[in-house]
Amino acid sequence: MKKIIIASFLCFFLLAFQEQSKIYINNSVKITLFSEAPLENIEATSVKGISVFNATTGEIQFTIPIKSLKFRKSLMEEHFNENYMESDTYPNAKFKGKINQKIDLQKNGEFAVTATGELDVHGVKKSRTITGTLTIDQRSINLNAKFNVLCADHRIKIPQLVFQKIAESIQITVSGNYIPYKSSK
Repeated sequence: MKKIIIASFLCFFLLAFQEQSKIYINNSVKITLFSEAPLENIEATSVKGISVFNATTGEIQFTIPIKSLKFRKSLMEEHFNENYMESDTYPNAKFKGKINQKIDLQKNGEFAVTATGELDVHGVKKSRTITGTLTIDQRSINLNAKFNVLCADHRIKIPQLVFQKIAESIQITVSGNYIPYKSSK
């Protein structure tokens, strides 16, 4: 499944932008979610996110398999997938957008960036502008971002019975190191 997603991303970018583009990939994006609640904090992490960045156009895409998020407690993970995220019906969360700033990839440093696009979580697409940091160091590009997702914005229902255990806003942290894509011509 992961290879199919990567291939789909690459086909989209390669067909659309051919030789003039500089394509960077990451097939182990780290995603962390954190929910602070009165009774118990909830935290999960995945390193199975996939992303493609077209440095020429600024276009960027992320996909995270929901079931790849791992919790400290297996029961939390089960409830998260079955009761809240309905992972069998909505297996992935996605972001497709464009970095708004033009970044010179020949210049090392840390740059504040925003990406505007569409966040698709739980089958509900929302326009978002996400703030992050792009760090360029020789041949690699590292992207870090932190933002909140409101459960209500994506029709994720929290039963009244567990309302004290789960916050209405989930903090998402994304971190990924991109490498240049090399085609097999």
